[in-house]
Order: sequence, then C-alpha cells, then structure tokens
Amino acid sequence: MHNGTGLFFWGFLVVYGIIMFAISPKAVTIGGFFKGTDKKGRAASSLMVTSSVFIAWIFAKSVYNCANMGYSYGIVGGIGYAVYWLCIPLTGFAIYRLRRRFAAKSMTDFLTSNYGVAAAFCFSAAILVRLFNEVWSNTSVIGGYYGESGSKPFVIAALLFTAITLGYSCWGGLRSSLITDVLQAGLFVVLLVFTIFWILPEHPMSAYLTSGSWKMDAGVDFVLGALLQCLSYGFHDAVLTDRGFICEEKKMLKCFTVAGLLGFLAITLFSLIGVDAMLSGLENVTDAAQAVAQGMGIAAFFLMAIMMVMCGGSTLDSTFSSLAKLTARDLPAILGKDPHEKARWIGIGFMAFFAVVGNLPMIVGTDILAATTISGTMIMGLGPIFLLHGAGPIKPTKIGFHLSFWIGMILGIVDTVRPESLAFMNIGNGAYANFLGVNFWGAVLCWGSYAVCGVVASMAEKTEGRPAWKGRTDEEIAALDAERSAAGWEDIDPEGIV
Repeated sequence: MHNGTGLFFWGFLVVYGIIMFAISPKAVTIGGFFKGTDKKGRAASSLMVTSSVFIAWIFAKSVYNCANMGYSYGIVGGIGYAVYWLCIPLTGFAIYRLRRRFAAKSMTDFLTSNYGVAAAFCFSAAILVRLFNEVWSNTSVIGGYYGESGSKPFVIAALLFTAITLGYSCWGGLRSSLITDVLQAGLFVVLLVFTIFWILPEHPMSAYLTSGSWKMDAGVDFVLGALLQCLSYGFHDAVLTDRGFICEEKKMLKCFTVAGLLGFLAITLFSLIGVDAMLSGLENVTDAAQAVAQGMGIAAFFLMAIMMVMCGGSTLDSTFSSLAKLTARDLPAILGKDPHEKARWIGIGFMAFFAVVGNLPMIVGTDILAATTISGTMIMGLGPIFLLHGAGPIKPTKIGFHLSFWIGMILGIVDTVRPESLAFMNIGNGAYANFLGVNFWGAVLCWGSYAVCGVVASMAEKTEGRPAWKGRTDEEIAALDAERSAAGWEDIDPEGIV
C-alpha cells in the first residue's frame, strides 16, 4: 500500500473499533453477558437473533472460501459452499425438539443428563477446537487486506482487529455481540448489494449462471460432501447453538430458518465474485475476492476490506462470547458447580487467552478452507446423537454416543494426518473424492452404530406404556405452553435478571 492508501485503511480499522465500542452496552447483567438479555431480563428480539445468526455465520473465512470455490468450479462451487447454510434451519429444528420434548437448557446440559459427564466433556472438547479455529481463520483473512501472509502489516492488522473485538466482547459479552451484529448485518447486506451491482455487469448474467459443470469431478463431489456434513455441522458450532437457547423456541426456529435461507442466498451471490475472476481469465489466484477487487481499483479493494471486517468482527465477537459461556458456565455445570459472579471474570480470562493462542496459526500460516472441511469431518458423529435422540425405537445409550462420536472423530483425524490411507473410501475421481467418500461411509458407520445400539437397548428394555427416554408427551408439552403463555415466558428469561 502507498502511504496515503495505508493511512486510509488503518484509519478505517480504528474508526471501526470506536464505533463498535460506542454501540456496545456499557454494563450488562450476568444474564446479559452469557445469554444476551437486557437489563430487565428480556430475551433478545427476533431481529437480534436473526441478524446475529445470519452475520455470525457469514465468516470472513466463508466469504473468502466461497469466492475461491466460485473461481475454481463456477456456480457449482458457490452453491456447494452455500449448502452449509442449510444446516442452520436443521440445527434450529433439532434444538427446538430437544428443548420442548426433552427439556434441554443447553447442549452440554442435554448431553450430561442423557449421556453422562464423559459425553459432555468430549463434546465440549470438540467445541473448543472449533472456536480455536474460528479465531485464526478469520483474523488471517483480515490481515490479508493489509499485507502478504506473514508480513508485519498482515500480523499487526490481524492482531489489532483481534484486540478491538476482544475489547468490546469483554465489555458486554453476548449482549454486545447481538447488538453489534445488527449493525454489521445491515452494513454487510448494503455492501454486498452494492458490490454485486458493481462487479457483475463485467459479464452477461447467463455466463455466471452456466459457469462450471455439474459433474462429479467438477465440484459436485464437494456439493454432496457438504450436504452430508450438514447433518452434523451445525451442532459443533457454539456460536450457532448458543443462540438456540436465548429466546422462546418457536421464535428461535423462525429466526434460524430465515437466517439460514438468507445466508444461503448471500453466499451464493458472493461466490459470483469468484466466478467473475474465472470468467475474466485471472490466473494463479489464491484469494479471488481480493484479486477481483484489486483489479477494479483501490475503491473496490477498500469496499471488499470493509465487508471482510464486518464479517470477521461479527464472527469473532460471537466466538469470544461462546468461549466465555463454555468455559465459565457450561464446563463448571457439567461438574455440578456454579461460579456465580466469578463466571464473568473466568469467561473474560479465557477470551483473552484464546485471543492470543488462537492467533498463533495465523502467524504461522495454514489453509483456511481446511478449518471448515476438516472440523466438519471430525464431528460427523454428532448428527445421529441430536437428530435421532428418542426417535422411534432408538433408546439413547452412552455406548451409542461414544461409538458415533469417536468413529467420526477418528476418521476425521486420520483423514487429516494420512488421507491416502483412506483412499479406499473415495467416491469418484474429483478433487473432493476423498472428502465425499470419507463423509459418506463415515456417516453410514456413525448413524448405523448409534441406531443399532439404541434399537438393541430398546428391545432389551421391558416397560409398559411410554418409556421415560421418549421425553415429554404431547399433552405435557401443551400444558407447559399454556403455563408459559400465562406467565409471559416468551418475553422474560428467568435467568436473564440474575
């Protein structure tokens, strides 16, 4: 960057930080810090939840990845990456069912009650890995707009961005994240529309829509693999699942559905920027969005940088708030402990720790797409645990949990360390043949093992009437709804005023 341009870019980052601190709440209750309630204990509004889920899932790394997939495979790659957003409504439906039928208060609470402490800790460990990946994979994208990977400007920009986000996250926790997400989501939508209308006229719309080829070795293997990962992917994202417990169930499900569909549309549209790079014949591109923006001048490049900061900031503050809740509330609860007022400081301490440690891979340099596909493979065993729980004749069992969880985890680890050893699972000959094959056969093993264990346990159980593991009856749910409606539960969170 030239000195004048550099001053403009660095100045924006500082102004962004000032604005985020200005709109963040100056003081929040414990309920506000961990559950996003206001000072009166009222749950987050539909606008807040929808905006937060939408923009928190439009990660900086996601925008980076979808543009690159569009560059590599045309519209096929863009749609393939957008498929991940379909797991948001699916995750919302699963949480809706777990809350209403099985009285789940959080993911770890549900696992502890139904599968034991060991299961809850295994799940929490997977969540921590996911949150760790979210730090470096998003700050790396921001740093890329200030310098080459590993360069001094790259590292300084990434760390300054981290410090800004950490600061206002420590200030207000989840409440800060929800409030800033509304602004970030609005700005992102405006900038996305502006960018699309600026860039897409470069080629006929028909060229974008017919780009790529719907063949197995031309990106369809990735589309199918992403669809398989959707069955489990949302459950290991605390940024998403935490928002599944902060408002009334029906409102939450509507918010998740709208946010997921909007996210699918936004990612598909943004991937067209990568398609534009492909149609323009750009070669040796590692960051398609950045390359297209640079080719259109400094104004376009600056606009793209703003979009990335909006996306990265919304995800990173959500990551920090989820880290605080997991370490200061969920993990102690698994052991039957409640740190009370100390919880906020414990959460802030872990936020700061992960802000430092989580940026080490950014400094070293790693593959950002791998942060998505690898973690998605490792947790393929979560799908049956949350989607099949108590369904039909499948009784929840601890052995079923661990077989499903560890089959997926082991396959994911092996596929990361020695992917060639799992080549016998490959489906097709495309670049993602291994990705599709491991996720398909892994899903068969995970779902099969969980279901078989559950059916065997159900057959061995001799009970009259409805077994307890099937959860509340329809009559009990109806009675609970009537009680909540009379008490105004939809508006007031009992924990929010703590």
